[in-house]
Amino acid sequence: MEQTAKSYRLLPAITGLFVATLIIAETTASKLLSVGPMTLSAAIIIFPLSYLFNDILTEVYGYRVSRKVIWTGFASLILMIFCYEGVLALPGADFWKDQAAFQTVLGNLPRIVTASMTAYFVGEFCNSFALAKFKVKMEGKLISLRFVASTVVGEFVDSIIFFPMAFYGVLPNATLVSIILSSWGLKILWEIAALPATLPFVRYLKRIEHEDHYDRHTDFNPFKF
Repeated sequence: MEQTAKSYRLLPAITGLFVATLIIAETTASKLLSVGPMTLSAAIIIFPLSYLFNDILTEVYGYRVSRKVIWTGFASLILMIFCYEGVLALPGADFWKDQAAFQTVLGNLPRIVTASMTAYFVGEFCNSFALAKFKVKMEGKLISLRFVASTVVGEFVDSIIFFPMAFYGVLPNATLVSIILSSWGLKILWEIAALPATLPFVRYLKRIEHEDHYDRHTDFNPFKF
């Protein structure tokens, strides 16, 4: 049976932070960074946090709660895009000369937006599904390994969807493969580096919420509400 509805003290705050990371990542994605020989989107600074929050949500509250939060993030991104496009379409004041700069920062090409939304949706659900299954299989042990392994799955799916959808035919294939692998690797390293702070927080959250859910009989259909 699915877990019954329950009130949690910190779930609203975690949901809010999860959504905030998505919106910040989407807004900063247009800036490109050079890190040694690699070219990366500035979103890599904040976007891995969404997978970290997803791990925390699934580990503590279970897949069913995580599914709701993923959908909340998806709806928030759609709202953000509609709002940005609406504001961009409005005529600026006669003395305001920054429309081009505003368009550059907040205007998203349909191809990029479609790639980003698709990669987020599929990658987050793969991450949550993998972690839920790993937790049951390992009987709740080896939490560090489970967090990293689920991120390896989720971020790989995210990367192989987003970059080809967004840049195939625009970037040389060799460059595209290099960006996929470097972004994937850095996101995993980001997760590993965050573990010393993540694990104590997870233990605290389980204690204060009186929850440590195991998805033994969960319906993993991402479209079930």
